[in-house]
Amino acid sequence: MIKISILAEIPEELHESLKQYLENHPTWDQDRAFSAALSLFLLQNGESDRATSRIYLNSLFDYAA
Repeated sequence: MIKISILAEIPEELHESLKQYLENHPTWDQDRAFSAALSLFLLQNGESDRATSRIYLNSLFDYAA
């Protein structure tokens, strides 16, 4: 699996919510949260291939890649 770094601007309120979530859930990090969110978005909007599904499930359940 190739990993690509993404630089994105998000609203401050969303950043604060993410920061608070990550502080309260030490098994999660920003990369895992973004992978889960992006793969879920793609699955919900028509990208239903196995790779996207696998990435989503791996992100949720913290499986090693």
